[in-house]
Amino acid sequence: MNNEARQHRFAPAKGACDILLIRHGETQAAVRGENFPMVDGQGDPALRPEGEAQARAVGERLKTHPIDAIYVTTMQRTHQTAAPLAAALGITPNVEPDLREVFLGEWDGGEFRFRAAENDPAIVRAREVECWGELPGAETFAALQTRVVRGLHRIAAEHPDQLVAVVVHGGVVGAALSYATGARNFGFNGADNGSISRVVIDGTQMTLRGFNDVAHL
Repeated sequence: MNNEARQHRFAPAKGACDILLIRHGETQAAVRGENFPMVDGQGDPALRPEGEAQARAVGERLKTHPIDAIYVTTMQRTHQTAAPLAAALGITPNVEPDLREVFLGEWDGGEFRFRAAENDPAIVRAREVECWGELPGAETFAALQTRVVRGLHRIAAEHPDQLVAVVVHGGVVGAALSYATGARNFGFNGADNGSISRVVIDGTQMTLRGFNDVAHL
């Protein structure tokens, strides 16, 4: 008989997938009257120098972790953010299209940033009801969260008992962690560029283990 019982220490269940959700580095500033490059109808800005430095910091932070796979989205900012880590580990990233950023409708491509800075009434409504669908032609929060959860479960099914780095977007981090915790829709919006959050997926269950870690920045 063991005469001591130590406190519980978390470990993922057998068959679960441990996922590091990394928000991409800071991107190029929007310029009034000029659209970002576009991919599949969505703005696709590259990293600015500060974002490149954040990407290098992420790579340095995680290069000694036992990461088995790296995923990015269809957008170049995630590829660029993942590049230092991928090079350090010798891993070629996979693309998961369902984890692309929320579609901002008529304001995608850069206009959204100006509208947000000016507190456009549609932005105010979106914040109040916590749904991107208040913006003209934009994707609803429910649609975003549905595809984000689908994409993360697809990754988890491919990597049982493994640690996976997934470079995504701020809206994607927010949707995933809202789902994992049952929080309000926008409860986890605002993750910092280059930050690391963590979820563990075991079957249909998603558990939050960390949010917005920026110790490396």
